[in-house]
Amino acid sequence: MADVRDEAVAAEGSSLKVVMIASVAAVGGFLFGYDTAVINGAVGALESTFRAGDAAIGLSVSAALLGSAAGAFVGGQLADRFGRIRTMVVASVLFAVGTLGSGLAFGLVDFSLWRLVGGVAVGIASVIAPAYIAEIAPARLRGRLGSLQQLAIVTGIFAALLVDFGIAAAAGGSAENPFWLGLAAWRWMLLSELPPAILYGIGALLIPESPRYLVAKHREEKARDVLRTIVGRRAEVKVEEIRLTLSSEHSGGFADLRGRFGLLPIVWVGIGLSVFQQFVGINVIFYYSSVLWQAVGFSERDSLAITVITSVTNIVTTFIAIATVDRFGRKPLLLVGSVGMTLTLGTMAYVFGTAGTDAAGNPVLQGAAGPVALVAANLYVFCFGMSWGPVVWVLLGEMFNNRIRAHALALAGSAQWVANFIVSSTFPALRTVGLGLAYGLYTAAAMASLAFVLLFIRETRGKELEEM
Repeated sequence: MADVRDEAVAAEGSSLKVVMIASVAAVGGFLFGYDTAVINGAVGALESTFRAGDAAIGLSVSAALLGSAAGAFVGGQLADRFGRIRTMVVASVLFAVGTLGSGLAFGLVDFSLWRLVGGVAVGIASVIAPAYIAEIAPARLRGRLGSLQQLAIVTGIFAALLVDFGIAAAAGGSAENPFWLGLAAWRWMLLSELPPAILYGIGALLIPESPRYLVAKHREEKARDVLRTIVGRRAEVKVEEIRLTLSSEHSGGFADLRGRFGLLPIVWVGIGLSVFQQFVGINVIFYYSSVLWQAVGFSERDSLAITVITSVTNIVTTFIAIATVDRFGRKPLLLVGSVGMTLTLGTMAYVFGTAGTDAAGNPVLQGAAGPVALVAANLYVFCFGMSWGPVVWVLLGEMFNNRIRAHALALAGSAQWVANFIVSSTFPALRTVGLGLAYGLYTAAAMASLAFVLLFIRETRGKELEEM
């Protein structure tokens, strides 16, 4: 039996080893999710500690997103110049520095600057992980392994929200209360990111470099060694295929993304995917949900608990995507997700738009309105988690050809973070105007995403990267 298993590994490579390698790379996604969600439990405390208004808090929370846009933009260049592994290590260091700085910040200005540094790390990780996983994974596993990025992101979100809840509970129910060493609980929430940041750097040094990067740098023997563990006896054939695609086209750069309408059509599609993934408002749920549920009458403790439950929903649905993305394809999942998000966001827009308000102007959900809003929010997360969450990362990792992949991913990733910044920074003001308007805008984006998929998305299931 062992001989048969060894023969299978020699013929097709070790699927287990590929999964392990991809999982280490996806730790960047975990930190991506952790860093962007850990702020959730600290928002209210930041307002009180630094005596800041809605606009100032919106900008400080969103500062990380501007850094992410910059990090995503330079991430592709760093990856092509220095390799995927070294770039992951750089991201790890920036995660650690940004975490320490924001957790020990003296004021809102330096807090925002440190969040900006952490955001650069998030941006780099957001483009490196899908590119590396797509390049390391065989076609038969690429959809499922590409979905590991989203699984890591939502697991990071869950871990951050759980830590926020645990620290707040241990500190007496409020993030403003002092915790260990006399530091406020919200500071420990942010500092909790340090251990996984260090582990990410260590893990990156233990996995192999991308075979496509190695061939591009004329290190073909090393590329063969890596590929033998992935595709077995087809390693030599794969090296030749990669060499041909690299030799038939000149070295890629941002100039190669230019097309008739400013950019190549495929690059515009990648940007569209990134923007729609954010314009449907998913990160409002994870950045501001504790404040949102408090605004409609829940306690701070209950609001954090609801947010943790929502993040669990996100994880479960990502497993659904992993199980189905290589079976049903990318496009069908996006279509189903767009329809589901339109219906659930529309329900939330109606509930909040027709709700009464209290003396402070906050919506008051009476009778069945509260449970309906909670169910709709979690169903919305379900629809996003089994479609646009993971599938966009899979497509961005595989839809571009070898020549432009790193740079196209960098541009699409930057667009995603700019869109995220727009949504996240405007939500506090929209909340003041009315939650019905905010969710109405996200509903319109979900409807537009359906038309976008129907018109512009091509199925990539089962294709090798050299066929793109």
